[in-house]
Amino acid sequence: MPRILIVEDEPDILALLSLNLNRAGFETIEADNGLDGLKLAQDKVPDLIVLDLMLPKMDGLEVCRQVKASDRTSQIPVLMLTARAEEVDRIVGFELGADDYVIKPFSIRELILRIKAILRRKVGEHTEKKSIWKVKGLEFDRDKMQFKVDGELVKLTSTEFKLLSELIDAQGKILSREQLLDRVWGYDFAGYARTVDTHIRRLRMKMGPYSDVIETVRGMGYKIKNG
Repeated sequence: MPRILIVEDEPDILALLSLNLNRAGFETIEADNGLDGLKLAQDKVPDLIVLDLMLPKMDGLEVCRQVKASDRTSQIPVLMLTARAEEVDRIVGFELGADDYVIKPFSIRELILRIKAILRRKVGEHTEKKSIWKVKGLEFDRDKMQFKVDGELVKLTSTEFKLLSELIDAQGKILSREQLLDRVWGYDFAGYARTVDTHIRRLRMKMGPYSDVIETVRGMGYKIKNG
């Protein structure tokens, strides 16, 4: 049974999330502040974290940053839950390694669908056939779940790993934002295409001098250059 850590300081929302996730077949553990949430993440290593942004003691962005910075917890997917809808907040969350972002008020059904989609991606990452992809100074080892730039290991989030996998598997064909949303995130909700752009920008930053390996095809989407 997948274990979900919920970090939320509003008691009604915390209870609502816990009840519905339990009904959906998940085990839940809970924290009502950022410090306790971070400690539970480190102690229990859950399968996914639902993380509110505005928290006492330590805000959600800092919790996310520390989760993703630790070798013990860096591969735990993080779904941010917040009342702040501004694009800058979404971008900051993604830059820190969040895997998805849901804005309050939210649909419980949509939230559960997103959680299931993230967990499916996580399982898929461990069941892919052995494959090593090399272009310029980049090396992507799917079997070992490693990404190197000029021989140096670079950490990828689970979403970045899946996104790069999909682009590589397309073998130079263009993938639209909608196709990537469906294949990587497992949903096709209107208005979330910018999520793809944000993650592509993060991937390019991690590629360093080889960022041009991911090519933007204006008006169409993205593709990988294989040479």
